[in-house]
Amino acid sequence: MNKHQLFEQIKKKQSFLCVGLDTDINKIPQHLLDAEDPVFEFNKQIIDKTAEFAVAYKPNTAFYEVYGAKGWQSLEKTIQYIKANYPEIFIIADAKRGDIGNTSANYAKAFFNTLKVDALTVAPYMGKDSVEPFLGFEDKWVILLALTSNKGSQDFQYLNVGERMLHQQVLQTATTWASSEQMMFVVGATHPEELGEIRKMLPDYFFLVPGVGAQGGDLRTVAKYGLSKECGLLVNSSRGIIYASNGSDFADKAAEEAHKLQQQMEETLKAKGII
Repeated sequence: MNKHQLFEQIKKKQSFLCVGLDTDINKIPQHLLDAEDPVFEFNKQIIDKTAEFAVAYKPNTAFYEVYGAKGWQSLEKTIQYIKANYPEIFIIADAKRGDIGNTSANYAKAFFNTLKVDALTVAPYMGKDSVEPFLGFEDKWVILLALTSNKGSQDFQYLNVGERMLHQQVLQTATTWASSEQMMFVVGATHPEELGEIRKMLPDYFFLVPGVGAQGGDLRTVAKYGLSKECGLLVNSSRGIIYASNGSDFADKAAEEAHKLQQQMEETLKAKGII
C-alpha cells in the first residue's frame, strides 16, 4: 500500500485508528479456549467488528512468537484473514527488527514476502546499513523507532547529541535514508509537546503513535500536535479496544471502543479541514 492509498482510506473511513492485536491467551474470554486456535478466533472476531472503524491493524509478534510454531501459525492466519476479507486495511508487523545487512535482508523477506505485511517496525540503533535492506520493497514501509512511549525512553532518547537530543538526531538522519513514501516513525502519545516539535521537523512523514488509552496518551492532544495536511498519523490502541470486555460480548465492546475513537478522529479531521 502506498502513501496515497493509505490517505484515501483515512478519508473514506474518517479515521486514523490502528488496532493493536496484542493477543494474550491468558486474557481472552474463557469460552474461546475450546476453539481449535483460540488466538486466531479471538482476532477474527475483533477484526470483523472493528474493521469499519480502523485503517490499520498491528499485531505485536511477541504475543505470537511466545507459543512457538503454533503461535506463528496464528499470526499467519490473522494476516491472511485481514488480506482476504479487508484488503484495504494496512497491516503492521510490530517486530522491532534490525541487525547487520544480511540478517536484516532475511527479516525483510520474512515479513514482506512471506507474511506479506505492509509495514514493519525497525530499531535504528545499528545505523543505516541495518535499515536499508528493509527499504528495497515496493509499497512496503519501515516504521522506525524514534521516540517511544515507555518510561525508559528517558534513559537514552533524550540524551544530548551535539545540539540535538538523540531521538531528534535519529529522525534527522533517517530522513536521508528514505522519503515519506517509504518510512514512518514511532512517536509515543505520552510525549505530545515533543510530537509537535517533531511534526515541525518532518511535515510530510506519517507517525505511528502508540500510548493512547491504557498508557495514558490523549487522542485529542495527539491530534492537536501531530496532524499534518495529509493526516500523517496512525494512532494505535491495543488493550483499550481488544480487552474492553472478557465476556461473550468482547467483540461488540471492542467495536464500541473503536467507534468512540473513530468519532473523535472524525471530529479532528474535519476541524483541520482534512476531510
